[in-house]
Amino acid sequence: MSDGLIGVINAGSSSLKFSLYEGDALQLSGQVDGIGVRPAAKARNGAGEAIDAPDLSASPPATPAEALLALLPWLRGHIGGRPLAALGHRVVHGGPHHDRPKRVTPALLEELATLSPLAPLHQPHNLSPIRAAMDRTPGLPQVACFDTAFHRTIPEVAQVFALPHEMAARGIRRYGFHGLSYEYIASALPAVAPDLARGRVVVAHLGNGASLCALQGGRSIATTMGFSALDGLPMGTRCGEIDPAVVLHLMRQDGLDIAGVEALLYRRSGLLGLSGLSSDFRDLLASGDPRARFAIEVFVYRVARGIGSLAAALGGLDGIVFTAGVGENAAPIRAAVCEACRWLGVVLDPAANEARAATISAAGSRVGVHIIPTDENLMIARHTRAALAEDPA
Repeated sequence: MSDGLIGVINAGSSSLKFSLYEGDALQLSGQVDGIGVRPAAKARNGAGEAIDAPDLSASPPATPAEALLALLPWLRGHIGGRPLAALGHRVVHGGPHHDRPKRVTPALLEELATLSPLAPLHQPHNLSPIRAAMDRTPGLPQVACFDTAFHRTIPEVAQVFALPHEMAARGIRRYGFHGLSYEYIASALPAVAPDLARGRVVVAHLGNGASLCALQGGRSIATTMGFSALDGLPMGTRCGEIDPAVVLHLMRQDGLDIAGVEALLYRRSGLLGLSGLSSDFRDLLASGDPRARFAIEVFVYRVARGIGSLAAALGGLDGIVFTAGVGENAAPIRAAVCEACRWLGVVLDPAANEARAATISAAGSRVGVHIIPTDENLMIARHTRAALAEDPA
């Protein structure tokens, strides 16, 4: 069952991203956007060249589940009779018990659905395509890959909130997210910096969603996201860390209900809220508006402060790795963060940073600084193939 092609699915509320792998080699990728409004698909081959995408106009999918069902015949047609061995899915929440990917069964699907209150904006959309594919093609194996699983190595003392003890047993604890990205970076580090891979590293996954993770010997020991993907760093539209009394104040004084608070914290805050202009770092970096500059300053400050906090959790710092859309591509953000971390022994090589070199720290820098492009989809494909080998039934 481990032979053949692996399909990778990453479903959101109005989009569905897909990839196809043979071993570690990407065969094609694409996405469906505007689901439920005006869905449109685009696709590329393994070399990154645009190819004809499925035409969804005849029967526009209204949900990510419908989008997957519309894609499956197109995918099968594209692979020319080669077997589709399985589908691997990104599932945001695996709860406190799942520390590795799992072959999907009806019982597992039911268990994961009970976690939806812990990730209401993600979990239902992750699970609905799995359920749809199970109904339509019950013989096709599926594997759930959890964004929380990599962080199950975090010590208990770093997972709990200072709340009544029984609340942790109910699942109210820090979970951490972006785990598939961090796991990929941990797997890539030995080839990039073997000594660093065995040491104390902070990985900065900076994009529209942003977080930091402390790696010690390639294992997660602390991270900035907590109970939800709302915690930690300010993000494109998410506020990040906030005093919970602010929420109480808004509900008491402004009359906000739960839906209003959720909309504010998830969709109207972060860089968008601070700048009043955009959630896109490219727009903010190109803008001369003082609010845009201030939003970036706040982000850089919080990232640098977070790196300092995780260095304390690690007992020192040997390296920093930048990854994800902003971390990989925004040289001014990397430069500002590194400058704010000079006290930790970070010395940047400006030319290497501008050139987006793999190593951007200067010779003699006590802390090595690297850029490693993340690849969550490849991590899902690897996990899916491994899960099939372990559980071929």
